[in-house]
Amino acid sequence: MEKLINLIIRKLGKNNYSMDDHIGSYSLFIILRHKLFDAIRGLWCRIFLKHSVGLLFVGKRCKLSHKHLIRLGRTVTIEDSVEINALSKQGVTIGDNVTIKKNTIIECTGVIRELGEGIRIGNQVGISQNCFIQVRGFVEIGSNVIFGPNVSIFSSNHIFDDPKIPIMNQGESRKGVIIEDDVWLGSGCIILDGVKIGKGSIVAAGSVVNKEVLPYTIVGGIPAIPIKERS
Repeated sequence: MEKLINLIIRKLGKNNYSMDDHIGSYSLFIILRHKLFDAIRGLWCRIFLKHSVGLLFVGKRCKLSHKHLIRLGRTVTIEDSVEINALSKQGVTIGDNVTIKKNTIIECTGVIRELGEGIRIGNQVGISQNCFIQVRGFVEIGSNVIFGPNVSIFSSNHIFDDPKIPIMNQGESRKGVIIEDDVWLGSGCIILDGVKIGKGSIVAAGSVVNKEVLPYTIVGGIPAIPIKERS
């Protein structure tokens, strides 16, 4: 049974992934039963999507709004209580072998007077529990990116130049956010509008990133500063 499960996992596109030998038969039954129900929900959800290939697993209590603006690759897992509001100019594009864990929110538009630009997520991306991605400017996330729990991304900033005008009436700037391939975002870090995080970089847990991170750099702190180079 274990060999069969590992074969199926590889067929789904996860070539370097295999089941732990310590998983017992009853635990495996529970996992497979859970996956079966998620796959059934995914089949129903696919009917309404703009584009979807391969398997889609959708957990309980998920809220996917404006499904006609969502494009999915192969083997996408959306766990319980995830919310995706895809209403935006370019919609939501998610690549192959992407997992979005429980309670994560991807919000493309807050108010309909000005739609968000959209978001593109690459292949082999893992987004942990309770993450929040605010999509106003365009958000681009590369491949092989790891999100720790409670990561937040903000792709807009309020304008507050004139103290005589309420901040909410001064509009927003939207530069967008770029996270390149092979980046690890540590638990609880915050990525602000206009930031580009270079390939192979690491953001330490709890950091606030407000400026560009060069490739293969480890940053940390509030605001985040370079700690060391990986190369």
